[in-house]
Amino acid sequence: MLLARVADVSEQVAATSARSRKIAVLADLFASTPPEEAPLVIAYLAGRLPQGRIGVGWSTLRHAVPAAGHAALTVAGTDAALTELAQVSGPGSQSDRQRRVRDLMAAATAPEQRFLLRLLTGEVRQGALDAIALEGVAKATGAPAAEVRRAVMLDGSLPRVARALLAEGPAALERFRLRVGTPVQPMLAHTAKSVPEAIAALGPCAVEEKLDGIRVQVHRSGDDIRIYTRSLDDITDRLPEVRETALRLAGDAFILDGEVIALDDTGRPLAFQDIASRVGSRVDVTAAAAALPVSPVFFDVLAADGAVLLDLPGRERHAALARLVPEPLRVRRTVVADPAEPDQCAAAEAFFADTLRRGHEGVMVKALDSAYSAGRRGRSWLKVKPVHTLDLVVLAAEWGHGRRVGLLSNLHLGARAADGSFVMLGKTFKGLTDAMLRWQTDRLRELAVSDDGFTVHVRPELVVEIAFDGLQRSPRYPAGVTLRFARVVRHRPDKPAHEADTVEQVLAGGTPQSRVV
Repeated sequence: MLLARVADVSEQVAATSARSRKIAVLADLFASTPPEEAPLVIAYLAGRLPQGRIGVGWSTLRHAVPAAGHAALTVAGTDAALTELAQVSGPGSQSDRQRRVRDLMAAATAPEQRFLLRLLTGEVRQGALDAIALEGVAKATGAPAAEVRRAVMLDGSLPRVARALLAEGPAALERFRLRVGTPVQPMLAHTAKSVPEAIAALGPCAVEEKLDGIRVQVHRSGDDIRIYTRSLDDITDRLPEVRETALRLAGDAFILDGEVIALDDTGRPLAFQDIASRVGSRVDVTAAAAALPVSPVFFDVLAADGAVLLDLPGRERHAALARLVPEPLRVRRTVVADPAEPDQCAAAEAFFADTLRRGHEGVMVKALDSAYSAGRRGRSWLKVKPVHTLDLVVLAAEWGHGRRVGLLSNLHLGARAADGSFVMLGKTFKGLTDAMLRWQTDRLRELAVSDDGFTVHVRPELVVEIAFDGLQRSPRYPAGVTLRFARVVRHRPDKPAHEADTVEQVLAGGTPQSRVV
C-alpha cells in the first residue's frame, strides 16, 4: 500500500468532526489494506512508530527537502527505512541519521512529507485513535463492532485483531478469548470532582483507596505465574516477592488486577518514583528486592478457578476476590449500598479524608453492578483526587509543531525565589484550547526577549494557573522538583508576577497531592 493513501486518509479524518464520517473513511482504507500491513497502517494513523524512539527530533527535520513528483513510497518501505534509522548508532551517527531522513523525505510527495513530519514529531492528532480505527475495521470486515471491541480487550492488540479479521473475516473473532497467561487491557476510570458527585452519578457503589503504585495484572496457572504492567509488559522476573505471594494463594487459574506499592516503617506509601525505579530495575533483582521490598494490593478479579468473571457485577467479582485473596492483600474500601442514606454518604467522605491522611492519592468510586470493561475508560469507575493549583510565571515557550505550527505552545513555568528571581519547575502544553494558544502567542510575542527558532524567552510577566497531580523529584530543575501531569487551567493577565506562588509555597503545599514524591 502506498503511504500516500494513508496520508490522504489522515488528512480526511482530521478535516471532519463527524465520527460516522471518520469511521467510513477508515473502513474504506482498511478494506483495501493487505492484512499483513494492517498493524502498520493502524499505528501510523494513531501517530505511533512501531520502532519507538528513533532519535529524530525537530532539529533533524527542520531543513526542507524538495518533494517527489509522484507517489511511490510504500507503507512497508517507510517502515523498513525507519527501522534502519532507529538502528543508527556510534561515531558519525548524527550525520548518517540526517542523510537517511533526507533520503526518506526526498522519496515522499508533499502530502506524504507533511504526514511524515507529524508522525516523526508525535503530532498526528487527527482523531484516528484506536477506538475509531476499531469501528473502521469492524465496518470493513462486516464484523459486529461490539465483538471486535471485546476481542481487542481480551487480546490487548487492535493490530493483531485487525490483521486476523482482514485475512479471515468475522470467523477470526472466535480465537480471541480470555486466557490465563495472556494479558488483558485494564479497565480505566473517568474523573469526578468529589465523592458526593461520584456517588450521585453511580448509585450503589464501593469507595476504594486509590493507590499511587504500579498497576499490575497477575496471572496464575498451576505454578506458572506471570505479572504484567498496565501496558501489558511482562515484568514477572522483576517482582519475585509478588510471584511468591501469588503462589501462596489458595486458588488456581486466576487473573488478578491490582497495584504494587511499597510502605515505609510507619506504614505510609513510598514515592511512586521509588517504586517505578525498583520495578524498572533489570539488574540484580534480588538486591533490589532486598533494598526496597514491594507488595501487591488487589482490587479486582477477572478469572478464578478457570471461570471468566468479566461480565459479573462488581459486587460479585469482589465476593470472588474475597474468597481468593486474604484481606491484608485487598484494597481498603467502604460500600455505599444506599446513596439516599446520609450516614453511608458521610462515611464515604470520611473514608476519602482518611485515605488522604494515610498518604494515598485519592479514591476510586465503582458502581456495584458494573461489569469489568477491559481496555475502556468506563463511566462506572470514577476517580476522585484533590485538585491542587499554582499560579506560576511563564519564562519561555516553544514553537509548536503539526497543528500548532506558528503558535507558541509548550510553556516553561517558574515559581518565585526568595531573591525575586524565578525558578523553573517544568513545562506543559496540556489544557490549552485553540483560543488560548492564539492569545498566549500574541501576548508572549509582546514579552519576547529572544527567539532562536525553537524557544522564545520572555520577560517573566505572564502568570498562568496550573493544575497538577503532585510533585516529583527531578535533578533537571533548580528546585530539585517538577510538576506531575501539569496542565493549564487559565491565563491570569490580571495577576502581577510578584504575586505568583513561591518555591517555598510549592514545596510546603498543604494538600496530599502537593507533597514531594
